[in-house]
Amino acid sequence: MYMTERPRPDAPRTAGPAGSARRRVGSTVVLLGIVSLLTDVSSEAVSAVLPIYLTAVLGLSPLAYGFIDGLYQGVSALVRILGGWLADRADRPKWVAFLGYGLSAVTKVALIAAQGLGAVTAVITVDRLGKGLRTAPRDALIAASTPAASLGRAFGVHRALDTTGAAIGPLLAFGILWFVPGDYPAVFIASLAAAVMGLAVLLLLVPDLRPRRDAGTLAAATPLSPPSLRLLGQRRFGRLMLAAGLLGLLTISDGFLYLSLTRRDDLAATWFPLLYVGTNVAYLALAIPLGRLADRFGRARVLVAGHLLLIGAYLCAAGPVGGLGATALCLLFLGAFYAATDGVLAALTSTLVPTEVRASGIATAQTVVAAARFASSVGFGSLWLWLGRGTAVYAVAAALVLAVPLAWWLLRGVERPVSAQPAPGARA
Repeated sequence: MYMTERPRPDAPRTAGPAGSARRRVGSTVVLLGIVSLLTDVSSEAVSAVLPIYLTAVLGLSPLAYGFIDGLYQGVSALVRILGGWLADRADRPKWVAFLGYGLSAVTKVALIAAQGLGAVTAVITVDRLGKGLRTAPRDALIAASTPAASLGRAFGVHRALDTTGAAIGPLLAFGILWFVPGDYPAVFIASLAAAVMGLAVLLLLVPDLRPRRDAGTLAAATPLSPPSLRLLGQRRFGRLMLAAGLLGLLTISDGFLYLSLTRRDDLAATWFPLLYVGTNVAYLALAIPLGRLADRFGRARVLVAGHLLLIGAYLCAAGPVGGLGATALCLLFLGAFYAATDGVLAALTSTLVPTEVRASGIATAQTVVAAARFASSVGFGSLWLWLGRGTAVYAVAAALVLAVPLAWWLLRGVERPVSAQPAPGARA
């Protein structure tokens, strides 16, 4: 059975004025945000040149790019649950996250030497496996150091720092390609340097929190088998996963939306990385406000409303009217969508599962979304070839309009207070 929870070492104290806990964000959240900032400088510098590199330099078709993009989006799903389970089982989320960050850093070395589509695909696969391992343990550390009432704000702060790096990375790639056109290896070297710095911050500065020990639930050990299937059997958690999977299937990847913008407006390849910057600036500006809004008015509400913003991005990307205004509005909608959904989903998930399987619960949610987006990328690549750019985007937008009310129905009532209950598979 659950024991009474003790205050977590890094958690803001709940004693004192009623609003004090809400105003504070633990140092662990900030440090993990810095790690993510540096790591995103590394990964987004590569991501920002990848679509144009694969399609313009290597000459891949939209369908082939859709497969690679789906691989980039979805391969991490293969190990996300494993990463969450390992973090819960060992009660050492920091070191599982370190393994994932380290694996991604090593791939930057391989990327410098990779030649040809096969080698690049292999490197990307390993990099995404590293991301899959690290994400849930990192988010579990954030949840372990934050009071439940402030989870949306804490994840918003982390995502804001993360997105700062995601904005710097494309700017770095743009600067390199501006001064040395076509020098993709230089982008990869700069990416490696940022990844190593992020790994050092995690190793040296982030505390080794142990959520089960600090919550006083060591007796309720995580079962030997991953608890994801048992978690899915819990009604509210299962409904959240159904809604997240449905919406993920209708989420067109950033790369495809940016390619749609460049095809319509004949945007030069040199400027392509700046599209990522625009989205990430909007995400950065809105992550904390929308996280606080989710804490106040309901995380499920904000999560669903974020997909209405995504519909706006689709209409801007598919419409016949081009130019700077339409492009800027598309990037604003897209950044707002991520601010309303990314950290909010993790915050909502962490409140629906017991402490000792929190990382596994977050990993399950991330796996569902990643797998759905993999299918979305492959499917949209085919749809683009069949219907053409604009019609394909309009078709997905229409489907999302129909899916949003269904997702809202699935999520009604999921945020009711959860009473303490044993972890899936644990003895009462």
